[in-house]
Amino acid sequence: MRVLKFGGTSVGSVKSILNLKEIVQKAVAEEPVIVVVSALGGITDKLISTSKKAAVGDSSYITAFDEITSRHHEMIHQIIPDAGRQVALLHDVDNLLNELKDIYQGVFLIHDLSEKTSAAIVSYGERISSRIAAELCGAKWFDSREFIKTEKKHGKHILDSELTNKLVQETFKELPPLSLVPGFISRDKVSGEVTNLGRGGSDYTAAIIAAALDANVLEIWTDVDGFMTADPRVISTAYVIDELSYVEAMELCNFGAKVVYPPTIYPVCHKNIPILIKNTFKPEAKGTIIKQEVEHFGKSSIKGISSINNTSLITVTGLGMVGVIGINSRIFQRLAEEGISVFLVSQASSENSTSIGVRNEDAEQACDVLNKEFQKEIEMGEINFITAEKGLATVAIVGENMKHTPGIAGKLFGTLGRNGINVIACAQGASETNISFVVNSEWLRKTLNVIHDSFFLSEYQVLNLFICGVGTVGNSLIQQIAHQYERLKKERNLMLNVVGIASSKKAMFSRTGLNLEGYKERLYNEGEDSNCQLLIEKVIGMNIFNSVFVDCTASPEVAGLYKELLEHNISVVAANKIAASSDYENYRMLKRTAQKRGVKFLFETNVGAGLPIINTINDLRNSGDKILKIEAVLSGTLNFIFNKISAELPFSQTVKMAKEQGYSEPDPRVDLSGKDVIRKLTILSRESGYRMNQEDVQKNLFLSDRFFESTQDEFWQILPEVDAQFEEGRRVLEQEQKRWRFVATLENGKGSVELKEVNSHHPFYDLEGSNNIILLTTERYKEYPMLIQGYGAGAQVTAAGVFADIMSIANI
Repeated sequence: MRVLKFGGTSVGSVKSILNLKEIVQKAVAEEPVIVVVSALGGITDKLISTSKKAAVGDSSYITAFDEITSRHHEMIHQIIPDAGRQVALLHDVDNLLNELKDIYQGVFLIHDLSEKTSAAIVSYGERISSRIAAELCGAKWFDSREFIKTEKKHGKHILDSELTNKLVQETFKELPPLSLVPGFISRDKVSGEVTNLGRGGSDYTAAIIAAALDANVLEIWTDVDGFMTADPRVISTAYVIDELSYVEAMELCNFGAKVVYPPTIYPVCHKNIPILIKNTFKPEAKGTIIKQEVEHFGKSSIKGISSINNTSLITVTGLGMVGVIGINSRIFQRLAEEGISVFLVSQASSENSTSIGVRNEDAEQACDVLNKEFQKEIEMGEINFITAEKGLATVAIVGENMKHTPGIAGKLFGTLGRNGINVIACAQGASETNISFVVNSEWLRKTLNVIHDSFFLSEYQVLNLFICGVGTVGNSLIQQIAHQYERLKKERNLMLNVVGIASSKKAMFSRTGLNLEGYKERLYNEGEDSNCQLLIEKVIGMNIFNSVFVDCTASPEVAGLYKELLEHNISVVAANKIAASSDYENYRMLKRTAQKRGVKFLFETNVGAGLPIINTINDLRNSGDKILKIEAVLSGTLNFIFNKISAELPFSQTVKMAKEQGYSEPDPRVDLSGKDVIRKLTILSRESGYRMNQEDVQKNLFLSDRFFESTQDEFWQILPEVDAQFEEGRRVLEQEQKRWRFVATLENGKGSVELKEVNSHHPFYDLEGSNNIILLTTERYKEYPMLIQGYGAGAQVTAAGVFADIMSIANI
């Protein structure tokens, strides 16, 4: 035989209760079935709220009672089409409702609601719902109060297992094909008063019956598909767990997973009866099976994540605890006497502190109890005054596959640390099936997402991107992400989630990710006014895991945000050169902050656009090599200009062309002044291990100061004055088979930039268009320097370089 339990929303609507009938009929065709039913969804809460109204003399309880009556009548009319059966069922249900009405009337008159009366009132939810379900399915109805017996201990009604098992076996000695009983309700074995099994008691009723009768399986039919890897309301990528061991299910239930009431598991576990969790609204779904032995090979080290949000941490601490036997015994004995449940214990090996996790509602009482218990020790200064730290959440990762698997805890805490999540207390039992820890409750969402992602419970690894700047580079990057999105999901199981886009004027954000199609139009039409303060508040305030801030601007104000972002464990990818070329101490501070926080500060595209120059230098140095000399053409703009200059195309025209084709900065003087190259050489020098600031670079420019001191309009007017000079020089170079190259040099720790003449045998001679080239002379590459050459400018290649930096973060 099998036991099926239906509860809550599973019997809360016409559709669900008709599904119940269909499910039960299929089961009865195979073997005898006992169905356990709880109250209609929401009725228990309605019964309680109505009784509270009556207890305070609020006459609106009558209206509330009428609503309860109306809902049950409406259900009967909708699911029982036969008029004769309707009349008979309505008669039985109305008798129960009249009893309930009389109790409410009594509560209203005496303005008192005792525990006994309250238990009697809530029992009517199950008693009425089970009668309706029994009539619908053609089942024989049994009153569970006659065989589920409780006894009072420590002020609570506890199941008398021995007596209950005996009575269940006697009641179902001759088992009908289909039996139906109300869940949750019970009766005190001494006084005979109506009691109940507490929250989730219908699950417990079903498990008790299944264990007493040695059922083949216990099926819990509910409104979810089964146990999820995490709360799907917090983690959109959570999925159903196919199978769990009893231990794993118990651990998840104890830490907030509300699929099954925790006491449900023990009776059936003891008899090795599997539990099948199914969805009443989706009977075809596979569900979750809970059993003794499950297959662990080749699966993730953890099965699921659970959490308790309303946590308070109480720490008993003091030097007087060290070496004293019985301190913990006193703590837990006093709390148990007061009925306070402790769900987490963490103790230092030095024995000078013990931290316990309790629910917020128990925190003040627990502190009062313990301060009284240790009053003498507190007065003597041996133990500190005991207080509770509130506003916390407890998280548990669960999985029997963690047993004897090295590195799980290290990976867990390392991942949390990299995302800026501080662990306040932690605990792990010797069984190694559960690691529990406490964090600030405001970090709970981020914590769950981080763990779910890093332990491959998510189908995809997720990077959450905030992209600042939608000019040529930023726009190209967004287009590349949109184009590669599906391929990365399919081939790399990587989801690049753009959660924020900002320009200098507008910004828009979405925790779940922005649709990149037509983003610009939405940004300017629907976005909020943008400024640096808004950016920092939104990016940090959203508190999203695996966050990456991508700067595609040239703004010093945006570069000024990096420190605060890194300090909040947000990686930074910058096409913006300002931070990496700023004062050396600021550069070092940013690098150290990233390293300390376990995040990345990447700026490969600061030099050479998409060319792997900085990464190559870092790889050489990390492998023990030393950079001795750098010679480079680093300005795609200047290389474009000096490659285009000819008898037909004077210098001033090539500068204009560079701007029009997007090779130069909006003000080309930034390129012509060598500032851009100086910034790049400064960055390369620093990455090569040398301390250098921009002012340390010697510059030999080809234009006089007057061109840089004028306004931009004046600059364009006077620029043709140098055309003749450059043409004269060009002719000489042409005769000598030489060309101009603006070369950046680092040698002996000193930097310089200047316009040089190179002959036809030099590697720089044939450098085309806006390409960059770099020669690295190192201790290993001394005789034949390493050469890196390619496109050094352009929105597409720069965006591709930024994309590569983002991908390197994904590969951590």
